[in-house]
Amino acid sequence: MATGSLGGVLLAFDTATPLVTVALHDGERVVAERLSERPMKHGEQLAPLVEAVLADAGAVRQDVTAVAVGAGPGPFTGLRVGLVTARTLGLVLEVPVYAVCTLDVLAVEAVETGAVAGRFLVATDARRKEVYLASYDDGVRVEGPVVTKPAEVASDLPVVGEGPALYPEAFPRPGGPTRPSAGWLARVVVEERAELLDPEPLYLRRPDAVAQHAPKPVS
Repeated sequence: MATGSLGGVLLAFDTATPLVTVALHDGERVVAERLSERPMKHGEQLAPLVEAVLADAGAVRQDVTAVAVGAGPGPFTGLRVGLVTARTLGLVLEVPVYAVCTLDVLAVEAVETGAVAGRFLVATDARRKEVYLASYDDGVRVEGPVVTKPAEVASDLPVVGEGPALYPEAFPRPGGPTRPSAGWLARVVVEERAELLDPEPLYLRRPDAVAQHAPKPVS
C-alpha cells in the first residue's frame, strides 16, 4: 500500500477497556479502524481485528513499520493481551513499539474535537467502584494517573471518559469521548502529542492473582 509523508505504516491498538480498538495509520491519516463487538474478549478478538484492519487497508503485516499500544491504566488481563501482542509483533517484524497512556489519548481527542478546553479530568472504569483518573490542562497531563474512589475526587470540572456515566454524582459534567480510539492513539504517536512510553503496562493496582512470597531462608 502507499505510505504517507512519514514513510511508514503504524498499527495501533488499545486493550485497556472492555472493548478492543485497532487502527492503521499510513503516515498521513488513519486508513482503517475497527472496534470489537463483544466486551471482555481481548484474547479472542485482538488478532482477528488486526488482520481485519490490515485487510480493510489492503495491507499485510510486513507493511507495518511501527506498532503503537495503549499502556493503560486498565485491568490486568486486558492490558497484558495488548502489551504482549505489541511486543511480539515488534520482535517478529523488527519494528519499534511505542506505548501511550490511554488517558492521554482520550485527553488529546477531547481537546482536538473541541469537546473540552482548559482544565479537565479523564476518568475511566477501574472496577471495584473505583476510577483511573488524571488531570489535564489543554490536553497536557499535569497530575496522575491514579486509582481512586470517585467520591474522593469529585469535581465540577469537565470529565472525559466513562467516569461521568458511571458516577454522575461525582462527575456531573461529562465531555468528550467515553472510550479510547486506536485511530486517535495512532495520531497521538505519529504527531508525538503525548509522552511516548516503553511498552510496559500501567496497572496502578496489583493483579488479583499474585505469587506467594518466597519463604525466608533459614539462618
